[in-house]
Amino acid sequence: MQWWTDLISWLDSSASRPAVFSAVVLFFAVLAAGLLAAWIASGAVKRVVAQRDRELKTAAIAALVDAATEASVWNSLTPQEQVLADRAVGQADILVRTLPIRGADVAANWSAHQLHELKRASATFGYQLDPAVAEFRDRLLEWQRRPSRTKRQFQNDLERWRSQRQAPEQSVMDEQDAWVATQHHERFRDSDAVADARTVPVATAAQSSSVPESAATTPLAPSDSAR
Repeated sequence: MQWWTDLISWLDSSASRPAVFSAVVLFFAVLAAGLLAAWIASGAVKRVVAQRDRELKTAAIAALVDAATEASVWNSLTPQEQVLADRAVGQADILVRTLPIRGADVAANWSAHQLHELKRASATFGYQLDPAVAEFRDRLLEWQRRPSRTKRQFQNDLERWRSQRQAPEQSVMDEQDAWVATQHHERFRDSDAVADARTVPVATAAQSSSVPESAATTPLAPSDSAR
């Protein structure tokens, strides 16, 4: 215990005051520097995360708007293009549902309903759907800027559509959608069959035209003409 007594007596002496003061100042300086570095690092990480979230939001909304553009001309797409468009819609739906935004599931459900309506309108009314696509885009951008308020609007729209949907009318609309899809596939299948039928005579004519040329070159041998 002698060293502890010596330490206490040295701290009580006037000769230790400059050293103690320097140690205290150094301690608080290191502590302040550590807190400042942690604050700067936290701010930098938050900015990186916020930038990544904005990029994800922008990519998801752009994918949905692109899907809405293709849905507006759904009846003019080939069956293969429709399959690719449906895959893009599925990927965009997953992107939206995994976004770190309040009400992402509600926005995804609202977007799925609107895309379905755009497909149906394309088969019924043709291609005059630019205002609907623009409204779809504006609503999603508004949801990105004000997620809380737009979430309530999306929820109100979904509840209104759910209340307006009745079982007999829904079954008739489902049958109409199935009939339109069947007619669409038959139309493109018939067009493919006509295109194949047109290519067959062209190939036959090309083969027949090549036969006289080969036949015409054979009698020109010098020995045959001399005999």
